[in-house]
Amino acid sequence: MTDYRENLEHSIGGSSRVLPETAPSGVSWGAILAGASGAASLSLILILLGSGLGLSSISPWASQGASAKAIGVATIVWITFTQLAASGMGGYLAGRLRTKWSGVHTDEVYFRDTAHGFLAWGVATLATAALLSSVVGSIVGAGAQAGASAIGGAATAAGAAGAAGAAGSASSSGASPNPLNYFVDTLFRKDATAATSKAPAEGSSAASDGAAQDRGNAASSAEVTRIFLNSIRSGSLPAEDSKYVAQVVAQRTGLAPQDAEKRVNETYAKAQAVLNEAEAKAKAAADAARKASAYASLWLFISLLIGAFVASLAATYGGRRRDR
Repeated sequence: MTDYRENLEHSIGGSSRVLPETAPSGVSWGAILAGASGAASLSLILILLGSGLGLSSISPWASQGASAKAIGVATIVWITFTQLAASGMGGYLAGRLRTKWSGVHTDEVYFRDTAHGFLAWGVATLATAALLSSVVGSIVGAGAQAGASAIGGAATAAGAAGAAGAAGSASSSGASPNPLNYFVDTLFRKDATAATSKAPAEGSSAASDGAAQDRGNAASSAEVTRIFLNSIRSGSLPAEDSKYVAQVVAQRTGLAPQDAEKRVNETYAKAQAVLNEAEAKAKAAADAARKASAYASLWLFISLLIGAFVASLAATYGGRRRDR
């Protein structure tokens, strides 16, 4: 401070002596913001380029495009490269554009350059995260959603679909997405010979009888669907429900009671196996999504640490070039 005042007095007195490059603070925010702006801009450009390359390598056809494993490895490599390039450039700019510190010990200059590189990396990271908040949120949200899906399982989804399917079965228009509808329909299939042996009725009374029969069939189908759903939730089909459904099947198809009950048990076993397989696939998909989200978070953490180190190191190099 004394040297600064003496130099100022000489300058005021008309001396041609040049003032040394000093600053009241050890932080050059102009250089930090300049480095952070360059790093954030380069990060954004590289991320957009990587997204374009990644989308161009994906194909909906099974025999074309890169595999999921290859896409994951390429994503990790590209994110790491983005951090290396952007952080290195931002740190170098922050060190090279800073104000020269005169009369400061070499160790202090090294520390300040390292701090400038780290601060430039921090500002650039915050700016990039603000611009790409949706991407960061999707990585974190995918893990939480996967965990919730794994805990809930596919039984809840099957129950919701079953409720919608039961409602859709009672209506005469539209197809329900409930997978149980197919198995319920197989219960009430009639033999082709039995269906063609009856002569069609004539007149308006026949039409009204047919409409009433259709409504009754829809109601019974919805009831059987609800029985199957409740049994699948509990894990087994009770004997009284099996006998009741067999009676309904026998009335609508003309099968013998023993054959109707056999059909009910076989159809229920098939439906239960299909839904159990769907539940296992849903849990496997949820677990895979959880693992992918965990790996993405870990590699993102590692790449950010690498970026912070490279930015600090590049700032010291830029500072040495500045002080030559």
